Amino acid sequence: MSNLKMKEAALIYLDRSGGLQKFIDDCKCYNDSKQSYAVYRFSILINPSDVVELDAELGNHILHQPLKAAQIFQSVCFVAVKTLSLIGQLQTETQINIVLKLTHLPPLRSYSLDLCEFPLDYASQRFYMMRGIVIAMTTVTKYTQGARFLCSDEACPLSKGFEYIRVHVPGATESATVRNDFLCNLCSSSLQEDRKFRVLGDKQIVEIITAKALHAFQGYSNNQPFRFQSLTIFLRDESVSKMNIGNEYKIIGIPTCVRTSQTAVCIEANSIISYNPEVPSGISDTFRYLLSLTSSSCWKFTAILANIFASQIVPPGTYNLLKLCLLMSLVQTSDRNKEMKDCLDILIMTSDTLLVDRLLNFSINLVPRGIRHPVSTEIFPTLSRNKYGTGAVSIQAGSALLAKGGICFIGDLASHKKDKLEQLQSVVESRSITVYIPGKKFGDDINQQMTFPVQCSFWSFVDMDSSSRRNMQKTSTLIGQMDCSLIPPNLVEAFGLLINCNESSSCYPLISTVQHTFKKAMNPEELLYVASKKFTTEDFEKLLAFAKTLNVEFSLEAERMIHGYYLASRRIRTDSISGSKLSASALKYLVSLAEAHARLNLRNKVLKEDVLIAALLFETSLTLKYG
Repeated sequence: MSNLKMKEAALIYLDRSGGLQKFIDDCKCYNDSKQSYAVYRFSILINPSDVVELDAELGNHILHQPLKAAQIFQSVCFVAVKTLSLIGQLQTETQINIVLKLTHLPPLRSYSLDLCEFPLDYASQRFYMMRGIVIAMTTVTKYTQGARFLCSDEACPLSKGFEYIRVHVPGATESATVRNDFLCNLCSSSLQEDRKFRVLGDKQIVEIITAKALHAFQGYSNNQPFRFQSLTIFLRDESVSKMNIGNEYKIIGIPTCVRTSQTAVCIEANSIISYNPEVPSGISDTFRYLLSLTSSSCWKFTAILANIFASQIVPPGTYNLLKLCLLMSLVQTSDRNKEMKDCLDILIMTSDTLLVDRLLNFSINLVPRGIRHPVSTEIFPTLSRNKYGTGAVSIQAGSALLAKGGICFIGDLASHKKDKLEQLQSVVESRSITVYIPGKKFGDDINQQMTFPVQCSFWSFVDMDSSSRRNMQKTSTLIGQMDCSLIPPNLVEAFGLLINCNESSSCYPLISTVQHTFKKAMNPEELLYVASKKFTTEDFEKLLAFAKTLNVEFSLEAERMIHGYYLASRRIRTDSISGSKLSASALKYLVSLAEAHARLNLRNKVLKEDVLIAALLFETSLTLKYG
């Protein structure tokens, strides 16, 4: 009686939700097809809240016993097919393969799977919600969705018909669906697969990590040990190719245990939902008050921000130009799974790499996707063999794709090999990376290639006092030009901003920096300045999080000014021999700089004052490059 009641509730839900009409339409497609099928697959969208409200027992089955719930819908659909004569070729109920796709799960802790908590529950075979960032994925391969078996004894009644139908269930391996040791229930003879009725589906394997694990890639430590590991997600059929490397997703799936060379907990994905964090509500009261005090000028607020920024690392008033550029680059990042068009790459020439390294490392921790590239890993995607033996190639993200929408800090540019620098130049210019997959190496007949967009800003520096630098140093005949001979000139050109940070100049008082360093060494937690106490790191995080969500547009006056400056600068820096020294992306960087300054001022409109700052920063960079 209980099953009958749940079947009635399932039919009512299908009728009310529009699922029944979709099922009828799908049946019509099968019936009109000239192809013969052994398995008929139907995907049914389920809203658990609506089902629980209609029938609590059926809702409980869907949430906690999804395989039994699928059998209930299978029976309802079989009766519907027979009653309405929807598919003439259908003979048995086992031929119907029902896949329940959930829209969401109850927002309760018991339905959430935290990738940082152990042990993970993979024995209950029920749905969980988890959240993670894709760090690797395989190419798409095939798996057996369903198969027909017949008794090998021709005298047995089950040597014909569609009694023995096997379909894939969550957590099952390929051998659980198709192998050669199945026996007939009637005569105990071996079963043989009727291969012409095998149904294949698409399969893809991805690996995710929790967003908390990004602390391991940010050069950040709060003296609290932590561990993380990736979790494997199996995507099938409709879910294949719905996840992109670097994006963050909510995943509804069933945990299961897969035994390969090592026992691993995996997730059979049911639904994929793109995750977008909440938009911040505003800025701190201290910054709001500062903004009101400086409202009479379009430059005061950002100037003060640059002056007091990172006072935990350098004294206020030092490295202001660099700090302003870092803040502008940070507000051009994005926390959402959308295309990042306005990157601001920064290359710093300095003789104090330790201080600059600390400053950049501090800055990347202010955004969710600030990644410090580990020297022992790769910046761009690499290939490896898939550990689950599916024959697919696994593509590992690399630091650049992991920093999607954020900053990739790659350290000293001179520490990278020539081929890596050439690859970096190509990526910075094209904003994409193509991965070539040699078929012969990975057991395939066909060579493949996959292209990934690179949506992050690159930060790097060059040590002016390195031994190789001193040996190669050249004297420039042009006023203001820096010797960048250690780095390929095309790579220097690819970076939007080139900044000179020389602490021995009058702009960067050496005494105050030395005093700051000594005091911090004796007491790292002490707040040395009033600015550090009034404007905390959390205040800057909130400011940047709010500023980068602002949609800005150019005023007519600002648009005319930026185009006028670009054309004039291009004309001045063009000669008959080498042509224009301005790259094709120069205008794009100017626009990005102007937008960044407007965002940092918390404005929605780019004014001529923003363009003026953009032109000043860009002109300073051009002078360092060309004199």
